[in-house]
Amino acid sequence: MSSVTLHDLHRPLGSTGLVVSPLGLGTVKLGRDQGVKYPSGFTIPDDRAAGELLAQARALGINLLDTAPAYGVSEQRLGPLLRGQRHDWVICSKVGEEFEQGASHFDFSAAHTRMSVERSLKRLETDYLDLVLVHSDGQDLAVLEQEVYATLAELKREGLIRAFGFSGKTVAGGLKALEAGDCAMVTYNLAEQGERPVLDFAAAHGKGILIKKALASGHACLSGEDPVRASFELIFAHPAVNSAIIGTITPAHLAHNAATAAAVLHRLQTAGH
Repeated sequence: MSSVTLHDLHRPLGSTGLVVSPLGLGTVKLGRDQGVKYPSGFTIPDDRAAGELLAQARALGINLLDTAPAYGVSEQRLGPLLRGQRHDWVICSKVGEEFEQGASHFDFSAAHTRMSVERSLKRLETDYLDLVLVHSDGQDLAVLEQEVYATLAELKREGLIRAFGFSGKTVAGGLKALEAGDCAMVTYNLAEQGERPVLDFAAAHGKGILIKKALASGHACLSGEDPVRASFELIFAHPAVNSAIIGTITPAHLAHNAATAAAVLHRLQTAGH
């Protein structure tokens, strides 16, 4: 195994000026255990375990945290857990989706977008968010015709957010979102590669790309010799990919993911990718 770690492999997120680790830690499991698409159940970790997970991620060289209002109490928990560490992390949150009483609902209006960002700032105990993504309901083009993107651009000009983008579900939505936005979060894994044209566009235009469901929400781990390595070989071979979000709350999995990603990236760099 290479001695290269994720600390050595931080990279620019497109043209945003943000520098991120190749893996980001998704935090849905810190705040929500209803309506999540994982192959097995889990228990939301208590504050001590959550704090230890964040400390482990930081020690492994992970600096990107992915959260959202729709992740239950994830933002509320991260605020206190990250006190004194703000400059160690690139924090990505979202707007558009709310999850209440076991169900999601969506609001892409200007007023809700601004309220959501201001609420995230309070919950996360910070005066800026590094990245805010639109949490699409799947009707990507219709969402982008609403006020949400223009409002995020205003919030960026005001300094409340540093960059914005789109977490969608379609190629057409991803391409349109990248025309005016800084970053797209795209599903790309061993089972689903239909959004690859969004990655290609990003590579050609200097836009940021984050990968969601990199391990197929845990389902990749159910078969194959080392599906984590195979997943990362696919993902990081594409030049547009800046970081893949992984949502584990298991320390051994986090350590394995980090070591595997570092080894894959080191091999790709050595091979001239």
